[in-house]
Amino acid sequence: MKTVNRIWKFVLLIVILLSSCTAPVTEGVEVRDAWARPTAQGGNGTVYFVIRSSAADEIIGVTSAAAEAVEMHESTMNGDVMEMHQLESIPLNAGEEVSFEPGGLHIMLIGLKQELKTGGEFEITLQFKNHEDLKVNVPVTDIPAAENNHSANNQ
Repeated sequence: MKTVNRIWKFVLLIVILLSSCTAPVTEGVEVRDAWARPTAQGGNGTVYFVIRSSAADEIIGVTSAAAEAVEMHESTMNGDVMEMHQLESIPLNAGEEVSFEPGGLHIMLIGLKQELKTGGEFEITLQFKNHEDLKVNVPVTDIPAAENNHSANNQ
């Protein structure tokens, strides 16, 4: 029994030493306050969140099994008319937050494969120019996540 304990301690020590010698491969990305409104199957939905990257990067795509297509959009006012434009990428400045919110940047879920029900959750995957893909769990709620204390942190 003592030999087994010594072996486990030795293995643990090696793992700790090796992990302390490796440098991070990519800088961190944090996503918080993700949420989506309830939407019927077959319709279009939207996803909102706040993102921060510790290094300059760029969101170059988004995917989700919950929809036929996923696009990045921005809504802007042109006079008295709200216009929505598809974006190919969204720049992330180092250390700055970018908010995806109603009336601004958002993720469009086109042709929902499932109903988004209040209390449910689904996943999106953010794709970056200089960072590994990041999976984000998105709760479905009528109230924005920041107001509901419903936060989704991913790194």
